[in-house]
Amino acid sequence: MAACSHDMLFTYVYAGWEGTCNDSRVFLDAITRSENGLPMPPIGYYYVVDAGYPNVPGFLAPYRGESYHLKDFRGRGRIRNKQALFNCRHLSLRNVIERCFGVLKERFPILDMSRGYPVRRQVQILIACCALHNFIRMQDRNDDLFLEYEEDDIIFNTEASTSENGSLEFDMSQQQQMHEIRESIANAIWDDYNV
Repeated sequence: MAACSHDMLFTYVYAGWEGTCNDSRVFLDAITRSENGLPMPPIGYYYVVDAGYPNVPGFLAPYRGESYHLKDFRGRGRIRNKQALFNCRHLSLRNVIERCFGVLKERFPILDMSRGYPVRRQVQILIACCALHNFIRMQDRNDDLFLEYEEDDIIFNTEASTSENGSLEFDMSQQQQMHEIRESIANAIWDDYNV
């Protein structure tokens, strides 16, 4: 699990889980154990997360059951409802992490070959590569690989997923709070879109 800034710098990396492990399970572990170091955003700020994560305070997920692929929004003319518009804008923000991973994997092919190493070493390799990624980004804003990925519209899989037991348990009031925030944002961008 990783988080990044809008300028393609990794701000959080949580490694050590098997790659096939469910996103929701890793997420739950990251947010419930303080030693994992996931900084919670200040009130009014959110991590933009994909549909595999819950829509709870600090984590803004897309609407399920609505378009959530770049190809769904290209050349289609006018977006039909506020949920689809929200998902389109959400996707364009979340696309930054996909570009970060694209740069990381292309620059450091060892990441695809590290499965032969013990898990502890794999974690060290990943963290070192993320640190080098950030160093290169901060030192050379005109790095060819970053420039190549800077404006790409990456198409990626965003299917919703759940933990092994089928769902994550969150207090209903927490979910309701984020639902209302998401609705408020969706209403505002829809109103602006229709002006």
